Amino acid sequence: MSSLGLLIAGITHEINNPLGFIVGNLEHTEVAVQELIEYLKLYQEKFPQPGKIIEEKSKKIELEYLLTDLPKMLISIKYGIQKIQEISTSMRIFSRADQNKKVNFNLHEGIDSTLMILKHRLKGKKHRPEINVIKNYDNIPKIMGFPGQLNQVFMNLIANAIDVYDEINQEETKSDYQIKISTEVSLDSQQVIITIQDNGHGMSEETKKQIFDHLFTTKAVGKGTGLGLSISRKIVEEKHQGKILCESKLGKGTIFTIIIPIFQSNN
Repeated sequence: MSSLGLLIAGITHEINNPLGFIVGNLEHTEVAVQELIEYLKLYQEKFPQPGKIIEEKSKKIELEYLLTDLPKMLISIKYGIQKIQEISTSMRIFSRADQNKKVNFNLHEGIDSTLMILKHRLKGKKHRPEINVIKNYDNIPKIMGFPGQLNQVFMNLIANAIDVYDEINQEETKSDYQIKISTEVSLDSQQVIITIQDNGHGMSEETKKQIFDHLFTTKAVGKGTGLGLSISRKIVEEKHQGKILCESKLGKGTIFTIIIPIFQSNN
C-alpha cells in the first residue's frame, strides 16, 4: 500500500499540473469568448446588411447557434475539469503513503475518497438498480493513525457490500439496495465509531465466526481471495489498537463496526 500510495501520489501530481494550466487558461478563454460575442453582436447591430459573402458564411457555420452554444460548451468543459480534479483529489487522499509514525487526519475525507473511487460500481447496471449510499456523519475530531491503511479497510468493507448486491441480483431483483455509513464519538469521547451497514441477505452464525479468518471467503472461486477482512482486522486491531466487529443475521443484512481510539501512541 505504501508503494502504491507513492505511485498514485506521483500520478495525481502529474495530472494536477496540466489541469492547473487548463483551468488558468480557461478563465481567460471565457472572458475572451464573451468579449468576442459582444463584439459580434455590436457589429451585427451597426451593420445589419454585411453583404452576400458574409451572410452565406454566417449561415454555413450557423453563427447564431454558435453564439448561444459556445458559452454552454465552456461550462461543460469546466464541469468535466472539476470532476477530474475531484477524482484526482480522492485518489491522493485514498492512497496516502503512510509513514512510520501515525498522523492526525480527517476520517470522513478517507471514507468520501473511497466512495468516489467506487462510484462506478455503485451506479445502476443493466440488471441492477443503483446502490444508494446514506451517510450519517457526526462531528468527530481528527484521529491519530495511518490513514492510507484505514482507507484500505473502508475499501474492503464497501466493496464487499457491493459484491453482495451483485450476487443477490443474480438470484432476485431488489429495488432498495443501500449502504449506510455512520460515524460518532463514543460516550467517553475517547473513541470514534464507524458503522458500515448493508441490507443484503446477511450470513449464518457459522459463516460469521470465520469471516475474519485468513483465506476464508464466501465468494465463488476466482472472485475472492479471503484476505480483505483478515487484513482489515490486522489494520484496525494491531495497527490502531481498535476493534472491528461483525453483526449479521440471515435475511437482515450485515453491520461492520469499527472502533478506533482518537489518541494513540506511536509505539
